[in-house]
Amino acid sequence: MNKEGLKLSEKIAYGIGAVGKDMVYMLSASYILYYYQDIMGVSAAAMGLILLIARVFDAFNDPIMGVVVAKTRTRWGKFRPWLMIGTITNAVILYLMFSAPPSLDPAGLTAYAAVFYILWGVTYTMMDIPYWSMVPAFTKSGKEREGLSALARSCAGVGSAIISIITVKAVSALGHSLGGDDSTYERIGYSKMALIVALIFIVFISITCLFIKEKSTVDMETASVKEMFSALLRNDQAITMVIAIVITNTALYVTSNLVIYFFKYDFSPDIWEDNYTLFNVAGGGFQILAMMLLFPILRKFINSLKIFYTCFAMALSGYVVLLVETFFLKENVYFLLIPAFLIMSALGMMNVVTTIFLANTVDYGELKNNRRDESVIFSMQTFMVKLASGLAAFVAGIVLQICRINEDKEAAVAEGISVSSRMGLRMSMTVIPIIVLVIGLIIFAKKYILTDEKLEEITNELAGRRNREETE
Repeated sequence: MNKEGLKLSEKIAYGIGAVGKDMVYMLSASYILYYYQDIMGVSAAAMGLILLIARVFDAFNDPIMGVVVAKTRTRWGKFRPWLMIGTITNAVILYLMFSAPPSLDPAGLTAYAAVFYILWGVTYTMMDIPYWSMVPAFTKSGKEREGLSALARSCAGVGSAIISIITVKAVSALGHSLGGDDSTYERIGYSKMALIVALIFIVFISITCLFIKEKSTVDMETASVKEMFSALLRNDQAITMVIAIVITNTALYVTSNLVIYFFKYDFSPDIWEDNYTLFNVAGGGFQILAMMLLFPILRKFINSLKIFYTCFAMALSGYVVLLVETFFLKENVYFLLIPAFLIMSALGMMNVVTTIFLANTVDYGELKNNRRDESVIFSMQTFMVKLASGLAAFVAGIVLQICRINEDKEAAVAEGISVSSRMGLRMSMTVIPIIVLVIGLIIFAKKYILTDEKLEEITNELAGRRNREETE
């Protein structure tokens, strides 16, 4: 490790890895349900169940991989070998996952989706755990480490945004240019899109591994599933924040899984790709700007707790506006940017605030239980986001099954769905998130006690305790 601090090339290399990593994650998280249900014809309910089971499996897979990485000893360190192995295998699985053989029958396609999605999750964890865990291996503690982590999170957001913005249009261009007709271009396009993203992923992570020089002797803290839940049960404020994280992300993912169907079969079937892309560009931009600009501005005038409640109010009002607009606006996508601003800005700031609140629960847990479970509590954050995506995919799958929303393979363009299906889709992508957010708001308001005054009291008590321990 460079004692004089990180070089610019090291920062750039690590950030580039985050871009590639989250391009892969977003392609899978946002489009796997649509690919198998709408394009390949797999039962929506079956896909929802597969995605949920895979996320629950991650609860056990993540800590196991952490232990494996911690015990690794090679001349290249403990992190980089697994980073490259996981990247290469995950890239191959990603391509195969989006290249399902069309000759398979429905049962065969369902089995194919289940096997490759679970394998994708395992191999992604194989590289994701060492990527984030290797930071202490080449940085000094304090601002340098915090700065690099913040940079990587921002770069990850860029990777996610790129996929959200370009995927639908890129799939269409790739599919048509490679000879696909109106019934096959998406299937071909997603296969080629996955191949391109997989190759970018390998190149970007290779740059990270080439420029980052780690210490193979660095310690790595890992937590078992039992330790994770034991730490949570001892800390009621951490439980409250975990519930808040699951609820806010579930609301967002339910909408994001269904909104592509809304544009394709309800709002604007003839130009759905253009409108869906515009909606995603605006939504992603609002989310990033809210995290970078709106949150710091609001923080000058109100505390984090009030910002959190403001975010709930913005998200709820955004969903209400979206619900009203879906019934009264016809193919005017620009009006949909109003709820996109309210919802995505709110959720962007919520991501910042929940991270702050999680840090507060660590201090609370130290005072209450006389131990800091920092690594355990923060390791739960990633799993809870994954769990939320699984729950949302399951709900979306059930909605699609009930509403009988499926592509007409013989149609030249996407065909509008029945009135009952249209009503069910509109209500599901708005009312379900509203209900989920209201439940979350009630639980949070009743259970979260870490106000600024309470935090100051905890800080003073902890400082007094440490002083007493030093003098004894």
